Amino acid sequence: MNITASMVKELRDKTSAGMMDCKKALENAGGDLEKAAEILREKGLSDVEKKSSRIASEGVVEAYIHGGRIGSIVEINSETDFVAKNDEFKQFAKDIAMHIVASAPLYVSREDVPEEEVEKEKEFLTHQAINENKEKNMPEDKAEMIAKKMVEGRMDKFFERVCLLDQAFVKNPDQTVGELLTDLVAKIGENIQIRRFVRYEVGEGLEKREEDFAEEVAKQMK
Repeated sequence: MNITASMVKELRDKTSAGMMDCKKALENAGGDLEKAAEILREKGLSDVEKKSSRIASEGVVEAYIHGGRIGSIVEINSETDFVAKNDEFKQFAKDIAMHIVASAPLYVSREDVPEEEVEKEKEFLTHQAINENKEKNMPEDKAEMIAKKMVEGRMDKFFERVCLLDQAFVKNPDQTVGELLTDLVAKIGENIQIRRFVRYEVGEGLEKREEDFAEEVAKQMK
């Protein structure tokens, strides 16, 4: 099939990939735009995996404060200072700082969650699931077997609650923060990492009347 310049442009506008990559993907996909986009995405994910081992020691520290009552500071690293000054990279940092304020994660990734906390949550969910199954008059061995499968899904929910990379991005709940990061790495072509963050809320840890600032921020961002 003859791949035209307009087809290449359309795919490039859709994926932000390079012209030669778009042309090659279209050739491999027989001119099918959606299939070509998927080929580029798979290539991007493969490239991201290769880049993840490269040192990223440049970057930015971004802060976001909402109404003077709740705020966050996040460090996001890149391989070069050139990328750290890229507008798309800087916008990503701002979005992540706002997301942290809105969604209140506790850790960057699953690997950052202390093992004892993971085991404690897993133990609690296991007992909960077994008791639920017993209430359905299941035999004890079957109740435990099914409980294991239930716990796997519930642990995913736990990580989605506490880990930044697993959370649904507040500006686009159909995409996780981790997926947003992967897309940026594929587009920019450097290893990019969310290294650390802190989140502050006025009166945090002190007795006060109930105010859900995070929910307020999330609504405004949508």
